[in-house]
Amino acid sequence: MTLGKNLALGIMALTLAAAPSFALAADPTGIWQANDGKSRYHITNCSADALCARLIWLRDKDDKNIGYLNQVIVQGTLSAENKWTGTVKQGGDTYAGTMILTGEDSLKVNGCKGVFCQTVRLSRV
Repeated sequence: MTLGKNLALGIMALTLAAAPSFALAADPTGIWQANDGKSRYHITNCSADALCARLIWLRDKDDKNIGYLNQVIVQGTLSAENKWTGTVKQGGDTYAGTMILTGEDSLKVNGCKGVFCQTVRLSRV
């Protein structure tokens, strides 16, 4: 019986040691640029568990998002590890959106309204 208990405890210890540990969400705050080079965003903490992205630069002065310059256009609350869920403003509309940190220096922003969805990939500047 003691051998069985020791064996069970040993297996449980090995299983726990081999289990993946869940890290805290990485820090996406900072300056980010769209991969097409047309826009830049400053991502900050709005609150303890929320992010805000402010549009800070547009390459083209006739861009349809010029009215959003220097305004918060993405807001999201932490909903999973490295994922924030909230809203995205683009082209005069507001979409349900997500920001997903896909790497230390890469971020994916999705916005959907009904069946229409758009994805913008960002790189840390």
